Amino acid sequence: MSTNSQRIRIPTTDGLSLSALVEGHATGPTLVFVHGYPDNLHVWDAVVATLKTRYRIIRYDVRGAGQSDAPPTLRGYRMTQLTADFRRVIDHLSPDAPVHLVGHDWGSIAGWQFATEPALAGRIARYTSISGPGLDHVGHQLRARGVSAATLRQLAASWYMGAFHLPLLAPAVWRLGLARHWPRVLARIERKPGHAPQATQLRDGINGIGLYRANLLPHLLRPRARHAIAPVQLVTATRDPFVSRDLLEGLERWASPLTRVTVDAGHWLPLTQPDWLAAEIARFNTRPA
Repeated sequence: MSTNSQRIRIPTTDGLSLSALVEGHATGPTLVFVHGYPDNLHVWDAVVATLKTRYRIIRYDVRGAGQSDAPPTLRGYRMTQLTADFRRVIDHLSPDAPVHLVGHDWGSIAGWQFATEPALAGRIARYTSISGPGLDHVGHQLRARGVSAATLRQLAASWYMGAFHLPLLAPAVWRLGLARHWPRVLARIERKPGHAPQATQLRDGINGIGLYRANLLPHLLRPRARHAIAPVQLVTATRDPFVSRDLLEGLERWASPLTRVTVDAGHWLPLTQPDWLAAEIARFNTRPA
C-alpha cells in the first residue's frame, strides 16, 4: 500500500494541460473527485485524508482552475469539452478499471453530464452528486412547471448566475477584493471557518465564470433526455442557499437506481462535513449494486 501523492499533467483534446493529483491505496478501488466553483482540487483535502488509506484517489483541477491551463475562449468551457477532459483523466489514470465519480457544485453539474453520457458506459461504476443538479434535468423540470412558486424560489437563490453573464461585473468583483476575502465570505456563508486562502483564488474565481456563461442557457433552453449509465447517490444539504431541494425532485425519472441521502448542512459539505461525507461515499461504494 502507498499513500504518497503524485502530481501529473494530462493533455486535453484541445491542446491544454490539466493538473491531476493521484494518491492513496495503490490497489484500492478508484475514486475520482471533481471540484466546483470557485474552488480547486484542494477543496477535497479533508475528505481525501479520511479515504486515502482504503481507496486510490484521483482529483484534478478543472480547466481554468488551480494549476490547470485555461482555455482562451468561452467555447473551451462547454460541457462537451469538460466531458472530454474527464475522459482523458480516467483513460490516462484508470484505463483498465471503472471509477466511482464524486462531484460537488459545478463538479456535480458536470458529473451529471459524465454519468449520463452513453460513450462512458462501463467507465463510471457509481456517481455521488453533491449540491449540483444536471442542467438538462433542470431544463426539463422548468418546462414542465412553467412559472411556479418552486421556480421563483430557485431563481431567487440563483441570482448570482445572472450576474455571471455580465462580462465585466463578475471579474471586477473578484479583482476588487473578493479573492482576498473569500475565506471570510465562505466562513460567513457556512457559519464555520472555511479552508485556507488559495494562491490561485483570483484566477479560480474569474476563469470559472466561463462555466456558467458557456453552459447555462444552452442546456436550460434546449435540454436533452439524459439517463444515468450507473447507480447514483444524491447528497442533499437542507440548508444549501444555492441549490434548492425543488431542483432535485423527480430525478428518479433520469437515474435508476437513485439513492438519496440528506444532511443538515450548507453548500460546502467537503469543508464543513468531510468525515460524514467520506463515510457516505465509502458506504455507497461498497453497497451491492
